[in-house]
Amino acid sequence: MANTIHVDIVSAEGEIFSGPAEMVFVPAVMGDIGIAPRHAPLLTALRAGEVRVKTPGGEEQLFWIGGGGVEIQPKMVTVLADTAARARDLDEAAALSAKQRAEEMLRDRTGAMEVAEAQAELARAAAQLKAIEKLRKMKGG
Repeated sequence: MANTIHVDIVSAEGEIFSGPAEMVFVPAVMGDIGIAPRHAPLLTALRAGEVRVKTPGGEEQLFWIGGGGVEIQPKMVTVLADTAARARDLDEAAALSAKQRAEEMLRDRTGAMEVAEAQAELARAAAQLKAIEKLRKMKGG
């Protein structure tokens, strides 16, 4: 276990994951970050997207987050997500519906705030759909 880093993924709904990892990948606002044990300390914002956790057994677990922040310490990574879910628990129909609603809101542009909300919703839905597609490919169909 000496070559692992402890990972906590939490949101307002509760803890989604807690355990050791060989590697963690998070969607930082300026680009994806790969985090290995003994990573330099870092605190940064996260965009909507997938968090990948490679466990010591070689298994890769996927999580979807709706944005948030990450604190990285040499022996610990804490993802504080606005919303979070295991990729396998995502609802493809709901994500497609949210994407369609957001696209309709963008077509009906009425105010700057509504456009910003629609763009954020569209980004969240697209990130969920990407995580669902990646999980489907990992399972082989």
